[in-house]
Amino acid sequence: MLLHQLTTNTLLFIIGFLGLTFNYNSLLTTLMGIEVMLLSASLNFITYSVYFNDMYGQIFSIFILTIAASESAVGLAILIVYYSLRGSIEMNYNSKNKG
Repeated sequence: MLLHQLTTNTLLFIIGFLGLTFNYNSLLTTLMGIEVMLLSASLNFITYSVYFNDMYGQIFSIFILTIAASESAVGLAILIVYYSLRGSIEMNYNSKNKG
């Protein structure tokens, strides 16, 4: 059971990392990749917390999820400002401004 959960968490982390590396042109995809990586780390803490019968991993996971929620709020605020300035959420520096 532990091996299956750790494999799933590792695959989630790899998917988030690949989404972060290969889709760096879109700000929204970059934020989603970071969120998936934080979710994977949080699930690892919960998995080891259950396996070792310790509450510290679950408490630390709550802190990670709190930080991820605040990062999402700040990231989406930056996304809104970026869209209002550029007219697009693409992070392509060679494109012309629409306004």
